[in-house]
Amino acid sequence: MNSISRKFKIIDVLLLAMAILPLVVAMVLKIFFTPPTDGVEVSGAIIYFTIPMPLQDFPITESQVNSTFVLITVLFVCLYLTHGIRANVPTKRALIAEWAVESLDKLVEENMGDYFTAFPPFIGAIMAISAFSSLLSLLGLFAPTSDINIVAGWAVLVFFLITYFKLKAGPIVYIKSFGEPVKLLAPINIISEFATPVSMAFRHYGNILSGSVIAVLLATAFTGLSNIVLGWLPGFLGDIPLLRVGIPAILSLYFDVFSGLLQAFIFAMLTMMYVSGGFPADEYEKRKIKKAQKKLQEQNAKA
Repeated sequence: MNSISRKFKIIDVLLLAMAILPLVVAMVLKIFFTPPTDGVEVSGAIIYFTIPMPLQDFPITESQVNSTFVLITVLFVCLYLTHGIRANVPTKRALIAEWAVESLDKLVEENMGDYFTAFPPFIGAIMAISAFSSLLSLLGLFAPTSDINIVAGWAVLVFFLITYFKLKAGPIVYIKSFGEPVKLLAPINIISEFATPVSMAFRHYGNILSGSVIAVLLATAFTGLSNIVLGWLPGFLGDIPLLRVGIPAILSLYFDVFSGLLQAFIFAMLTMMYVSGGFPADEYEKRKIKKAQKKLQEQNAKA
């Protein structure tokens, strides 16, 4: 093995280790900070510590820490997939990275149009972070998407993007849009404007949280049912919740895997729909033409 291939493999191992390490740290923190409980307890994120602030103390919670770990994991997964990619060298990771990029480009082009060709990385980041965050529940960790504060932050970011692109044609066009199709609907349109991030946040948060709660309740129900039905078995066999083995795991495929991936896709689709749908393309083109004509007139006047 030459030194170049050895160095390449060492970097590969380090990238994979850095992708896995945040998840391991999150599980260790979960073990050390989770208080002992009797029975089933559905609670929010653990508060690791609190930073004193002048107006209100700032808590550092499990959802914030896990969300940061997800960002680190996604970063190093991307670095691993793109490590060593070269033109005309079809490695497995290159094919995976190429498929992901082409799929995102096609998805954005079909749903947003040619003007938003720079959006695939953003949409890909939304889907990856949301999916990874929801899948943390498979490791017994608190999913950041189960915290309304995390998802609301994403929704507010999308709201700023929507407003930014609506203002592309100028503030006058943006204000006039509230009176469409008739001016009487202006109050409803204004409420709808601010309801967009609220609905996005609560839709995503509600689906993930409800799935986590239902999964815990079903696991507990199967434990009780196992004690009732199979409690007559001799010795320690009667204490083993046999009915809890397998069935909750199958249900978890929906609540933790399918639902989490689906909500990530829906959030990304809503982002594309709201941003591209709010962009006044015709008015923007008219404004560009007017600016070009005005600039040309000024140049002619100077000449």
